Amino acid sequence: MKKITVRTKAAKKLRAGYPLLVAEDLNSPLLEDDFAQFFDEKGQALGTGYLSKQNKGVGWLLDSSSVKIDHHFYVEKFVNARALRANFYQDELTNAFRLFNGEGDGLGGLTIDFYNGFAVFSWYNQFIYSQKKAIVKAFQVVFPDIKGAYEKLRFSEAALESQHIFGQEAAEPLLVMENGVTYATYLNEGLMTGIFLDQKNVRGALAGGLSTGKTLLNMFSYTGAFSVAAAFGGSSQTTSVDLAKRSLDKTREQFLVNGIEPESQKIYVMDVFGYFNYAKKKELTYDMIVLDPPSFARNGKKTFSVAKNYGDLVKEAVEILEDNGTLIASTNAANVSDKKFRQMIEEALKNKGVKFTVFQEEKLPADFHIADSFPEGNYLKVLFIKIKK
Repeated sequence: MKKITVRTKAAKKLRAGYPLLVAEDLNSPLLEDDFAQFFDEKGQALGTGYLSKQNKGVGWLLDSSSVKIDHHFYVEKFVNARALRANFYQDELTNAFRLFNGEGDGLGGLTIDFYNGFAVFSWYNQFIYSQKKAIVKAFQVVFPDIKGAYEKLRFSEAALESQHIFGQEAAEPLLVMENGVTYATYLNEGLMTGIFLDQKNVRGALAGGLSTGKTLLNMFSYTGAFSVAAAFGGSSQTTSVDLAKRSLDKTREQFLVNGIEPESQKIYVMDVFGYFNYAKKKELTYDMIVLDPPSFARNGKKTFSVAKNYGDLVKEAVEILEDNGTLIASTNAANVSDKKFRQMIEEALKNKGVKFTVFQEEKLPADFHIADSFPEGNYLKVLFIKIKK
């Protein structure tokens, strides 16, 4: 096992349980992917982990001791993760949730989601993927009830995005339930499945009555999951807007599997800012607007990033929101802090001269277990805002 010396500042972080390593933490240039033991500049041991580049660093600390990373190590991690989620298995209204949440469950670089009897592994760097055989074997020991599994390769060097890895193959679509609402998912269609499980609590609020009797506009709607939850919860009308052509059929399907006639709802395939202009021209207004954009998007020569442009979205939304309407502002952008996100929204609302109250806040649901020593892992930020004009 490699012996890696880290700088003083990094040593302090690792001692406090912070699991992520970045290039600046290392005293030497990044070596090839491998397990490693980390030491401070005085030669004192800091723990065991591995090196491998991914989108947010160059490696992970896995344990504060010199433990061997083997079958028994992986089994222990999975046993602990399963115990933490015992109550989710008892929930008769939900059968899709996160089984294993990377560094939150002690193994940075890997997440595993549960979809109605099936598992979906997501690998975030080459090295953790090279350990797949041992990890999957340990997983099957702890989760013998899993019918079959798929994997998503979320690192740039990967030759493919998705494939079936063991057991039965899931139906297409595979119907899952969350908060009593049915969603059509596809476990082997690229990196996406049709639903983002981290938004469970927000969809739950909509399905649970927040949208009852109200019109809802769902921007960047993807497969229309927020719209379906709102319609299930009694929304008088939902409107879904997304630039991707596939969103039309995907959203129609989500309504159909819930016994809701798609023609009773509105679905538009168009640019979000183009729709804002269309709505203003047609004098359309909404009781609720959901803004959940991708962290970064490009449409022709135009680009959008949450860090730079979220305030513009908020300003546009206010113009077509009814008085005393509700704005649900959401982002999963890890590079935008909770404080910055709130500041962008508040500045935009003050700029529009409206009064506003944040009446609910959501972070990641409990199945997305977070390490206390790594608060950045709680990347989701959602504000429910009542706006009076």
